[in-house]
Amino acid sequence: MVIFDCNGVLVDSEAIAATVAAQELTRVGFAVSPEIVARFFAGRRSADMLADIEAATKRKLPENFATTLASATLRRLRTELRPTPHIAHALTWLRGPKSVASSSPLDRVRVSLDACSLLRFFDPYLFSANDVARGKPAPDLFLHVAAKMRVKPQDCIVVEDSPAGVAAAYGAGMMPIGFVGGSHSAPNLGAQLTTAGARAVIADMRALKSTVVALRGW
Repeated sequence: MVIFDCNGVLVDSEAIAATVAAQELTRVGFAVSPEIVARFFAGRRSADMLADIEAATKRKLPENFATTLASATLRRLRTELRPTPHIAHALTWLRGPKSVASSSPLDRVRVSLDACSLLRFFDPYLFSANDVARGKPAPDLFLHVAAKMRVKPQDCIVVEDSPAGVAAAYGAGMMPIGFVGGSHSAPNLGAQLTTAGARAVIADMRALKSTVVALRGW
């Protein structure tokens, strides 16, 4: 089975999400840039990001800030989000079961995939880190997906674009493929993904099928 992260892998959402988070945080007095948000929190749950910010600044965010941030992010995604180039091609030709395992809530995953006409490839096999005790880089989400799909972890390949996500897949005993083709990808991202445990790194989704075949012989 191939498990896909959503943000930055299936849809080119990371730059949008980082910009909205920076804007909303700055609006309530926590001045931060999109680059800082992306550097420290890419691939992680929003709740974990906000908890870390409160711990680092020793200040509390306004009540209901998480809801405000989620709503603002969904508004931007509905109008601006685009699929990752060539992802529909890759999903069409990639054989076997596929699922999504995202740090985002399921409503955001569903809105994102629907906006990009990708929901048909995965529904109903959508999973959120909100369903487990620990988010990425802990392996909990990927182990949860394997259990629900009745697949052994060692029989799973995971496509991820963040070191946290790759580390989570590696920790779950799965085979991570790193993706560096998103608009948010920094020049050193490939090296970071490899260090985190990626067995291969691709920059173009047209290379996904051949990479999966090379790793697993599927």
